[in-house]
Amino acid sequence: MTPLRVRWLGRVRYRDAHALQHSLHAGSADHLLLLEHPHVVTLGVRAKPENLLITSQQAHELGCEILETDRGGDVTYHGPGQLVGYPVMNVVEKPGAMADTRAWVTAVEQLLIDSLTDLGLEKVGRDPEYPGVWVDPDGPAPRKIAAIGVRLTRGRSMHGFALNVDPDMSWFSRIVPCGISDRPVTSVRAEGITVSMADVVEAVTRRAAERWGDADFAAVDASPPPGTSANRSVSVELKPSWLRPKAVMGDDYRSLRKRMRSLDLVTVCEEAGCPNIYECWAEGTATFMLNGERCTRACGFCLVDTSKPMPPDPLEPERVATAVADMGLSHAVVTAVARDDLPDGGASGFAATVEAVRRRSPGTAVELLIPDCKGDPDALETVFASRPDVLNHNLETVLRLQRSVRPQASYARSLSVLGRAKAAGLVTKSGLIVGMGETDDEVIGALADLRAVGVDIVTIGQYLRPSASHLPVARWWTPAEIDAVADAGRAMGFAHVEASPLTRSSYHARTSLEAAAATPAAQFGT
Repeated sequence: MTPLRVRWLGRVRYRDAHALQHSLHAGSADHLLLLEHPHVVTLGVRAKPENLLITSQQAHELGCEILETDRGGDVTYHGPGQLVGYPVMNVVEKPGAMADTRAWVTAVEQLLIDSLTDLGLEKVGRDPEYPGVWVDPDGPAPRKIAAIGVRLTRGRSMHGFALNVDPDMSWFSRIVPCGISDRPVTSVRAEGITVSMADVVEAVTRRAAERWGDADFAAVDASPPPGTSANRSVSVELKPSWLRPKAVMGDDYRSLRKRMRSLDLVTVCEEAGCPNIYECWAEGTATFMLNGERCTRACGFCLVDTSKPMPPDPLEPERVATAVADMGLSHAVVTAVARDDLPDGGASGFAATVEAVRRRSPGTAVELLIPDCKGDPDALETVFASRPDVLNHNLETVLRLQRSVRPQASYARSLSVLGRAKAAGLVTKSGLIVGMGETDDEVIGALADLRAVGVDIVTIGQYLRPSASHLPVARWWTPAEIDAVADAGRAMGFAHVEASPLTRSSYHARTSLEAAAATPAAQFGT
């Protein structure tokens, strides 16, 4: 039976989840995304304006978005306390066969009916007039507990269901839910069933595995991220021999460092304490870091300063281009701190740097390692439109550890950024750091998720704790263990996997691109 990749993603903005669905839909694997959305009202393709009882201004004041979407149905509300499920799956057995939308809606309804019955809710079923899942559908007061809205194209599904577990029910008074004005909406809690969201996720996952395939389940950890004094302690961690790079400060290294200082440039090699700095600088390569040296996020693994950032320097792109030209680089890597304080997240700095490097050094390949720009489509389009030779955005760690490792980011958003870049025709790349508490199977699951959104190149390397105030090292992965997960990634169809204990995002960046381009399976720009 085909594995079903079930992912509990936690709270995800609607537009990030929507972009992720589109990326997964372009593939062939079966997925079930389970999540909550922040407050959002969505308008399906058949939505009637009169069924929206709140203005855009009122919604904004209440912290709610109003968005049009490409699913079927009318007006729907999503928010905290509501389990949203997006099955992105093959729904026809034979290529080219017509998908039966009614049969698929019925299958999704049955999944929820069975799950709710398992949770102890009685008299739950279908209403002959309306799609969705209803409580007491044949009784005197039928009430809707789950909405269904799907889209089937190329024999694959998108969108899905919204099950009211314990949301703020007042939001449903601001719309005519699904265009049905004469029947109320209810929730699991309102029906007298006290269960946690985790209980509901477990019930749905179990039934989905029975119906659609053996479940490969991964979840974001709901526990609070480390950061309190109770979680941070000074410990002595003895690195194994394979993690002790030799410091060789030869003339090439000193010359390059002097050149960086003269141009007032920042490199991630220094700011992040990269263990490969001596090797790379001695070879005349470096990764330039834009928008200053102060990041607006505080990831648990990163050494970059998180104090209040300074305004961007408009001359920085030209200085990077000068350094690239002076060094005669054939492959330049450009990254940046996260700048959530800027309207475009720093996207314009990336675009300006690509333009400056291409103008000064037309033959140089440019690789961008970008933050997520908060998933803003306009900011990302600014970056994509600069047409870098490689678009890199790091997933960093497995789904379960996202909140502890990078609490201000999102696993789903990162996947959606990579999926959007692939849809824009770019060569895509991402990286994982191992040794922060993940299991082998979780790493393989993360690799599967990256491949599902079309990532071409992936890097895997060992986490090295930069200071006692950062996350501790939970495990030293041996070279053989890293090789094993790298081999699993190669079997998934990545064009290139760069993996070793000392591998970092831009390590062997030029040779990685060359190796990927020489791979027969590589489908760059598709």
